[in-house]
Amino acid sequence: MRKLTRHKFAFICFLLITLGLLGATGYLFYNLLLLKNIETFLRTVSMVVIGIIVLILILFAIRFLRKYKKVKLVLVFLLMIILAGGQAFVAYNIGKVYGTLTKVTDNTEYTTYSASLVTLASNEAEKLKDISEDDALGVLEDETSIEGSVIPSEVIKKKELINETKEYSGFIEMIDALKNGEINYIFLPTNYDVRFGTMEGYEDLDETTKVIYTQTKKVKKEAEKTSTKPITEPFSILLMGVDSEMENLADSSFNGDSLMVLTFNPKTLSSTILSIPRDSYVPIACFDNQRKNKITHAAWQGESCMQKTIENFLDIDIDYYVKINFKGVVKLVDTLGGVEVDVPYSLCEQDSNRQWGENTVYIEEGHQKLNGEQALAFARNRHPNPSKCSAKWTNYTSNDFIRGQHQQEIVEALLNKFKDVKSLDTVYDLLDTISSSMATNMSTEQILSLYNVLKDVAKNASDGNLTDALNIQKLYLSGSDARIIDYGGTNLSLYNYVLYDESVKAVSNAMKVNLGEKKEKVIKKFSFNINEPYEEEVIGKMDSGTNSITLLPSFVGQSLSYVNSFCGANGIKVNVSGSGSGTVISQSVAAGANVEDVSSITVTLAGAVANNRPSSSSSSNNSSSSTNETEKEEEKTEEPPVETPPKEPEEPTIPGAPDDTETPE
Repeated sequence: MRKLTRHKFAFICFLLITLGLLGATGYLFYNLLLLKNIETFLRTVSMVVIGIIVLILILFAIRFLRKYKKVKLVLVFLLMIILAGGQAFVAYNIGKVYGTLTKVTDNTEYTTYSASLVTLASNEAEKLKDISEDDALGVLEDETSIEGSVIPSEVIKKKELINETKEYSGFIEMIDALKNGEINYIFLPTNYDVRFGTMEGYEDLDETTKVIYTQTKKVKKEAEKTSTKPITEPFSILLMGVDSEMENLADSSFNGDSLMVLTFNPKTLSSTILSIPRDSYVPIACFDNQRKNKITHAAWQGESCMQKTIENFLDIDIDYYVKINFKGVVKLVDTLGGVEVDVPYSLCEQDSNRQWGENTVYIEEGHQKLNGEQALAFARNRHPNPSKCSAKWTNYTSNDFIRGQHQQEIVEALLNKFKDVKSLDTVYDLLDTISSSMATNMSTEQILSLYNVLKDVAKNASDGNLTDALNIQKLYLSGSDARIIDYGGTNLSLYNYVLYDESVKAVSNAMKVNLGEKKEKVIKKFSFNINEPYEEEVIGKMDSGTNSITLLPSFVGQSLSYVNSFCGANGIKVNVSGSGSGTVISQSVAAGANVEDVSSITVTLAGAVANNRPSSSSSSNNSSSSTNETEKEEEKTEEPPVETPPKEPEEPTIPGAPDDTETPE
């Protein structure tokens, strides 16, 4: 010991450098151990080798210190410092990657809700203090609604507002009341312009209204379904594009603007990809009685509702979800230096802030590299915009399916760009983008396990094309157009895409086959004509099919016997207003509602005497259930235009495509 301490300065340097080296080694080992399931053998060997080198350097330092071989001691100290610095650098970067992946994992215990007090843009009021005490404030009558009732009550109490409140059955009813001048201030979800702005007649909410006051509230989440399935087993992923102007996903609205379901079988290295049209008419898991609606509205209740909704109608388990907001797509593409895409036609689209004019995004036809804004515009576009751009940029036909194909092309282009990332700065930029713009229910360990899957895929990508190595099978959902009254919801006549039962079944079967849940049916016969070009069959794509949706017809002009016959067959109770005996002149539920949503209907016959007690048409049980209830129901339901109905049709089916003047959402 005396020999070691004879040269105090050298001994102090030895202690400090040794402690630094051991600390850096421990820090590195800790971070290497976080990388579970990634190159386990290589990590183990690396730690053993590093441990041996550290031990050798320390022993040499002790030896040279005892004999005080100055030059050799300095050399060993330098090697120890370099090794410690290298280990710290590697450990720091591993820790940063791991920390980012931890942020991506959506394991927060609370959901943040936000509600705003809204008025017309023409109103001079700018703050709460500008509101007159005589003005009523519109709220939802549903006291369980966080955004429509709970937060508004807290605002009124917190700000000591003495204004009366006026209750409404839904947000759309409140918006209509505001637009019609029936009320000056209403409470809406803060993202109301995004949530309702895609509905016909409400596209200009961001221009015609403004926010007076906003308040947020954190609510503890209910326990969500999490998958413990290892990545080495076949799995499914729901990829959700969040329609948001915000850059940080935590501050984003959640409108399911882009929905894709992917299945992957790591044993066969095969995958399927399905784009779900946002207007698909399906049962919504979190709506009362799973009321059917367009699937994009499931996102209003969060990703768990969307996940369960898709599981129900596709009859598969969704193991994981990944959601990314549109601002994140722009940053992701730009960070990767753009993506290569074959653009089929010249187009124009609003930018990521939904702005036109000088901010309009233009994309030329042809194979080219798209930047972030262009890639997002390409993925978003689904119809021409002749009112915004000249004929050069609007001479094409598009729809939700073509948009789905474009979105798949962007996903594939991004996958092929990831393999080219070599710069550490690019990695850091990607991590920053991912941490703020992406979230998933996959655990950090499950995300790390994807490394081994991607490694196997890369081995099969002989030409460096990852998408070819993934053997992607594209699926397609076919259906028909229909306008359906959202009875029990917004009560609006909305465009919906009603899926064919056969198409849904074919898509579901293909996914189950890839997930190993079903055996693939072997095709034993194959015909080929050299004179006809071969076209690969797209599973789920068909020109016609069947569905189980029945819509309420217009009973105007029909006999009471026909009304009883139709409603009896569909489990709908019929009430008759007045004592008339002629044909139907009005009905309390508008034509076009899904009969599944209608439990009772009141019809008024020609010749009815006002204020007479209604009588039940199905029995002699004359309920004194009142005309008042009928009148209230009729007040809430907009009377449909009088149509010329078929004389005695059989059970009505879904109407055809909407008029050209009606634009699908």
